[in-house]
Amino acid sequence: MEALKIFGLFTVTAVAEIVGCYLPYLWLREGHSIWLLIPATFSLAAFVWLLTLHPEAAGRTYAAYGGIYISVALMWLWLVESTRPTMTDLLGVAICIVGVAVIMFGPRPS
Repeated sequence: MEALKIFGLFTVTAVAEIVGCYLPYLWLREGHSIWLLIPATFSLAAFVWLLTLHPEAAGRTYAAYGGIYISVALMWLWLVESTRPTMTDLLGVAICIVGVAVIMFGPRPS
């Protein structure tokens, strides 16, 4: 159950970061309204706050989070940008998820 909670928190954290970065991208690269910077700011603030909720030390959290971020970013690519991930994208995600599991659930000295 703890693993599912951590995975869910990582996923929500990644979505907050991606939204916070994607909205300025839309403004800068796609010519959308500058007003997108307002929800982007709130999304990035939520991202930072969410990082503080993770149970592990910050460095370990950031390292493991990176693997989940990659997974969520590729889902974003598919669902929002309508670009289907390639087999090598999926292989990379699988490798990252194994890395996340090793970092987060490996044995720790007492």
